[in-house]
Formats: sequence, structure tokens, C-alpha cells
Amino acid sequence: MRLLLIEDEKALGNALRDYLLAQGHATDWVENITDVDAAMASTPYDVVLLDLNLPDGHGVDLLRGLRRRGDVTPCIILTAQDQITDRIQGLNAGADDYLVKPFDLGELHARLSAVARRYAGNPNPLLSIGNVDIDLARRVIFVAGLRVDLTAREWALLDQFARRPGATLSKPQLEEALYEFGAEIESNTVEVYISRLRKKIGSNLISTLRGVGYRLEG
Repeated sequence: MRLLLIEDEKALGNALRDYLLAQGHATDWVENITDVDAAMASTPYDVVLLDLNLPDGHGVDLLRGLRRRGDVTPCIILTAQDQITDRIQGLNAGADDYLVKPFDLGELHARLSAVARRYAGNPNPLLSIGNVDIDLARRVIFVAGLRVDLTAREWALLDQFARRPGATLSKPQLEEALYEFGAEIESNTVEVYISRLRKKIGSNLISTLRGVGYRLEG
């Protein structure tokens, strides 16, 4: 997934970004409301992770503004504000989930995945295609009953396909999933990782539609 993290606490922001990258999610991090518009104008995000107490405003006001202008990007609030009134306010402003700091990173990832699945129209984290079984919640994959290990970038690509089985994804869409992994995206990066995935999960699972993109066959 491509994530936008809005968090002004540097130590926490660094820790969250590193963790999410390690889980296979390209993550952009901004520290204030001012930078949010520019980030969201240039990039289609799958989920926004939003702190409430930001140096130039309140996260709830930001979220209300996004919803008023029709932005429906899923949002999870991450905050130390733990009163029930705070939770109600955040959810009523348009948040999809609310997680109180300090929180377990595993729980954050589980909630993040659940929200993304709901928006993709497929709340079931289990996907079976032929002899390939994918568990998006636990991030494990089995081919003919044997577990196959994927790198973070391979998972990032597979995640895009698994959330939209049968849909054709363009090369730019797949590049977005790889963008924040610490290296420049070369012209053949997508082709390289598609080739690696095919070697690990089967050459016939991902089809190439020349001039259009790629598709995970159902």
C-alpha cells in the first residue's frame, strides 16, 4: 500500500515509517498540515495515518476539510487523546479507525490492513488462486503448501494485485507502490520485480497486457 503518515514527533515518525516500510508499504511522512495538500495532490494514497496535535493545526479540522471536499481516502487517527469524547469527535469527522498512543505496531498493521480491505470491497484477508494461498493479514504466502518468502518490494507489488484480483494495474500504479523504498525507480524496476514474483509464485499467475499493464489472474 501507499501510505501518508502525518506525525510531528520525529522519533515516532521515524519509527513508524521504518516499520511500515519493512512491512512492504511505501510511506510518505509529513510533519504538519501545510505539507498535506501538496502530498495528496501529487499522490493517490491508500490510507492516511493522522496525528491530531500538529504544530499548525488540529488533525480533526484537517480531516473535516478533506471530507468536505470529497476526499474519501481511508484515515486512521493515531493520538494520545484517549477520552471517549475525543474518539467520538474523530470518528464523526470521518476517521475509519482510532488508535491511542502508545500502541503496539502489530495492532496498527492489523487495523491498517483491515481498513484497506474494507475499502477495496474485500474484507476477507485470505485469497486462493490455484495452488497459491495468500494471507494478507499475516503477510504469508504458500505455493503448493510450501511457504514462500518475499522481499518487502515483492510484497508491495503482490499486495497491489491481491487487493484487486482480476483488475489491470498500470505500470505507473505499480511504481507508486515501490516509490518510497530508498532507491530510485528505474525504467525497468516494475518488470524486474514482476519477473521475480513469477519465479516464486508461478509464471502464469500474473499476466502482461502489453501497452496496458499487468493483472493477477483469478
